[in-house]
Amino acid sequence: MHFTIADVTINPLLLASIGFLVGIMGGFFGVGGGFIAGPLMFLSGVPMNFVIGTDLAYMTGKSIVAANRHRSMGHVDVKLGLLMVIGAIPGVEVGARIIEYLERVGSIDIVVGITYILIMICVSGYTFWEGRRAVRQVDAGSSGEQDMIPTRSIFSRVQGLKLAPMISLPVSKIESISLWVIIGIGFLTGVLSGLLGVGGGFVRMPVLVYIVGVPTHIAIGTDLFEIMISAGFGMLTHALKGNVDIMIALVMHTGAALGAQFGASLTRYVEGPRIRLMFSILPLIGALIMLYRLVSGAAF
Repeated sequence: MHFTIADVTINPLLLASIGFLVGIMGGFFGVGGGFIAGPLMFLSGVPMNFVIGTDLAYMTGKSIVAANRHRSMGHVDVKLGLLMVIGAIPGVEVGARIIEYLERVGSIDIVVGITYILIMICVSGYTFWEGRRAVRQVDAGSSGEQDMIPTRSIFSRVQGLKLAPMISLPVSKIESISLWVIIGIGFLTGVLSGLLGVGGGFVRMPVLVYIVGVPTHIAIGTDLFEIMISAGFGMLTHALKGNVDIMIALVMHTGAALGAQFGASLTRYVEGPRIRLMFSILPLIGALIMLYRLVSGAAF
């Protein structure tokens, strides 16, 4: 099938399959899935600028489905998600402007690709280390999810920062935290969303757990809620810049809608530490896919 906006010919079943796979991952791990969908779209032959914009469009629809499912299970802190959006929206615009500059100078593929790989490896390595230690504590009979996080001292210090205004997040079981910490996290992940074409969830979910101190299941649902808004804004930003092929996004969403519902339901049956350990594999897969595409230049 030929997609006229991006000017590429791709099997629609391949795109729908990518959507279904990433939908399951997104619903289960609370990420937009762009760090997997982006490299797979790039590997399929979609130009990088369309990978970024189209991925955000598809991600918006998928996150709406998954966030709604998590909200029905009580896993969404709406207050936290809305506050992160305050920082995420300007961050997305900064990232999109960087993409425009890289496209003009002809360095977009190599710069975005290498940035993907470095960030993915760092996130994968850390979450694997922490997740393995936490699972061992679960198996040893420890109780209380936050007590099983080896980096507890980090979020305890973050919550102890007295940088006014201070807010409370009852749903996330946080009595007091600086508003600027939440906005800063939103801005950082917004930049990544606009620059790399991802929802930023591969960074935001671990940050919410390890640095802010949000329980894993609530971090997953809240992350999807925030992605729904920030990715939607990113989609509009890139659409105005001509970087969105809406037909590719719609084909991918046909698979993603089913996958996101299924993945979200699975979180009922898996403990937080085990989710974090399994999550560590995903960024590494994304890094390997992107490395292969950059080195070989292959496409399906």
